[in-house]
Amino acid sequence: MVAIRDDAPPADGRDNTDEWDSADGRDNTGGWDNTEVRDNANGPDNAERPEQGSDPERDGSERRMLLQVCLNGARPAVEHPGLSADVTLAAADAARAVAAGAQAIHVHPKDAAGRDSLAADDVERWVRAVRDACPGVPIGVTTGAWIEPDVDTRRDAIAGWTELPDFVSVNWHEAGADDVAGLLVSRGVGVEAGIWDPTGLDAWQSSPVRGECLRVLIELPDEAADVVRSHAEGLIAHVRLDEPSIPILLHGEQRSAWPAFSLAVELGLDSRIGLEDTLTMPDGRVASDNAALVRAAAAMARPR
Repeated sequence: MVAIRDDAPPADGRDNTDEWDSADGRDNTGGWDNTEVRDNANGPDNAERPEQGSDPERDGSERRMLLQVCLNGARPAVEHPGLSADVTLAAADAARAVAAGAQAIHVHPKDAAGRDSLAADDVERWVRAVRDACPGVPIGVTTGAWIEPDVDTRRDAIAGWTELPDFVSVNWHEAGADDVAGLLVSRGVGVEAGIWDPTGLDAWQSSPVRGECLRVLIELPDEAADVVRSHAEGLIAHVRLDEPSIPILLHGEQRSAWPAFSLAVELGLDSRIGLEDTLTMPDGRVASDNAALVRAAAAMARPR
């Protein structure tokens, strides 16, 4: 039995992650990141979360699933009315998603033209706005190589960040993953290891920062629902061989988004949902916004 956390903040935010298409530079042929970093990078009460893989039916406990909202991704705003390059609108959208049940936020900061950005002023603007709208909620950003393919330039941009997120996602099939992850760990930022394919898995397995990662993102491409289980379980098995206790967040995109979320609930893993990964509800209707997707996901994760 998996329980969605019931400690999400109310609508006012008190008391209280990459990317979707082949144009973003990722290899979507397949896909497979625990250190004591920022205390709230796992969401509220992360220190009390039972270990993934335990059997709640035997020990009587309920594992508290981390539900992360992925707000926007690399999608252009014209793809859905709920997407916006306006940071004020995006922050308000994040607050609604948190009120609906999200316990962590993954967002892609944008520049003035609406493109993904690693520039310090853009990251500061977006992280600060979302943090102000959702106080106490962990906020993560992308470090995707499609934004800046040159490793040195990308690393320099990230080194210049002044408003640090709580965590970042680093795709291990991308050049420079070890450098980027090591830099951010040294600054106290949690690292989600994005593993998409065998290349990324091999690189992460030999990484000097493997054991310092906050969690692994097992990221499935846009694929048919009937292959999601075999694909995901294969990646999970490989990750568990190297890091048996590292938290795993399983998610998909497009056709695989809801099947992957359902499988994460079944397996007792963390997951995410949002307009980055899918524009539709479980029944195929177009989602009105991120909050609608989160509400549907939270309902799926509640014990029956």
